[in-house]
Amino acid sequence: MTHQETNQITGNRRWIALAAVMVTMFFSALDQTIVATAMPTIIGDLKGFDIYAWVFTAYMITAAITVPLYGKLSDIYGRKPFYIFGLSVFIIGSALSGQAHSMLELILSRGLQGIGGGAMMSMPRATIGDIFNPKERGKWMGLIMSVFGVASIIGPFLGGWITDHWNWRWVFYINLPVALIALIAVYYALPNVRSKTKHHIDWWGSFFMMLGLIPILLAFTWAGSKYEWASTQIIGLFTIGLVFVIVFFFVEKKAKEPVLSPTLFGNPIFTTTVLMGLLTAMTMYGSLMFLPIYVQGVVGLSAQSSGEVLTPMMLSFVAGSIIGGILISKTGKYKLQAIIGSAIMIGGVYLLYRMNVDTTWPTVVRNMIVLGLGIGSVMPLVNVVIQNAFPYKMLGVVNSTQQFVNSLGGIIISPIYGTILATTFTKDLPTHLTPQLVTALQKMPASAISNPQALITAQAQAVLKTQFAAFGQKGLTLYDQFIEAVKLSLTSGMHKIFMIGLILGVVTLMTSLFLKEIHLKQDEFFVDEESIDSEDLQTGK
Repeated sequence: MTHQETNQITGNRRWIALAAVMVTMFFSALDQTIVATAMPTIIGDLKGFDIYAWVFTAYMITAAITVPLYGKLSDIYGRKPFYIFGLSVFIIGSALSGQAHSMLELILSRGLQGIGGGAMMSMPRATIGDIFNPKERGKWMGLIMSVFGVASIIGPFLGGWITDHWNWRWVFYINLPVALIALIAVYYALPNVRSKTKHHIDWWGSFFMMLGLIPILLAFTWAGSKYEWASTQIIGLFTIGLVFVIVFFFVEKKAKEPVLSPTLFGNPIFTTTVLMGLLTAMTMYGSLMFLPIYVQGVVGLSAQSSGEVLTPMMLSFVAGSIIGGILISKTGKYKLQAIIGSAIMIGGVYLLYRMNVDTTWPTVVRNMIVLGLGIGSVMPLVNVVIQNAFPYKMLGVVNSTQQFVNSLGGIIISPIYGTILATTFTKDLPTHLTPQLVTALQKMPASAISNPQALITAQAQAVLKTQFAAFGQKGLTLYDQFIEAVKLSLTSGMHKIFMIGLILGVVTLMTSLFLKEIHLKQDEFFVDEESIDSEDLQTGK
């Protein structure tokens, strides 16, 4: 077995490695959307409705906290062993998820699956850096990012088809043959790395990082849904997490090879691109999560799945990623594209913000296309820029740090958006109700009319219509008035969400103005390990 000192991939093996990366990233992104589509059926089979959200939370948390570990360790020992480990754990987690006979078993299996998923979140972008130099990476990074968009489109359709025609367990079993193919390709194409330098694994830093992150992630996951933001539980979790994060910070300052080095943020390019990625991710998550609610609840489109609603946006995201990536590789420049892409993203969010109860489906499609193009042109750019700013030997750690921050962005902003929508809906709904409607609603269960996300489904509205029909001839008129009040209240909540998205977009644009442009390197692979010191971390030289 031959070994080399870097993760660089050359010759014909690079194309096999590229295929493995794309397959890995595709089914990793696919897994989340397939599972989401199958969840109603899974809940019906396994019960446990009160804890079903943990099916996603368990995966999300274990994946997020392992990303920085994979990134750092892969720089030292090579990507290959962590790809193999991650894929193997993901296969085992998928198999166990498919075999689950209770919601608790499924949650534990998904947590295990997330440990493998962390590798598939951090490794692909770094592997692109192993195959191509920075000037080439733009177009390939754009292609890799487009895989996420394609998976987001296909996932809901595939999940629905598998659930209807086979069995919900196959949404997990389908991962097995695909992951096995990726595992074989990775084993063949990726090099075995052996460093001459003795390294020190940051065990204490890793330990305190997990102790700090888990309560903070739990707090953001539960806030606004399971517990109030100001509740003792949420404040307690944030406090515990913050204490351990502070301990982690001081441990990392003394560590010889920190798992998540604070000095990275001393590099202005790193700080700028990470902030741009975080803000863009927060803007994107708002659209992905809440546009389907608006389209179904306000526009009145009866979509079979959220994937159908979001298809125009994800297609334009794919186009923006590919075109933007090609332009970076062709010109070797990125700052102007960052500014233009951010401006297009602002335009898309502004168009969404202007939508109201009279907005038609074609107008929503146009708005989503504009937003998708903007986000798609920015997302691959930040990956290329951050890789170009640091020595090749640090590729894993800088990529994983950026990916980790992006993941945190989604985890942090989602409950905030959800709380804003629910609070605004609850506050505004009474202002749109007539006295007759108030009297009629008092005779109905409060739970049936308090949740905006439940009210938009065709089944819920059918039940509600039947309940109003019990009031006689005026019942259907009252029903129509109530649905109109729901639409107005939902629109008010969505306006606030998109206003936040607009602010995030403006801050992204302002951040891009400070992005330092340096020449995209064409030969960076052979960098002496001994030359990478703290000064490199801050300057990126």
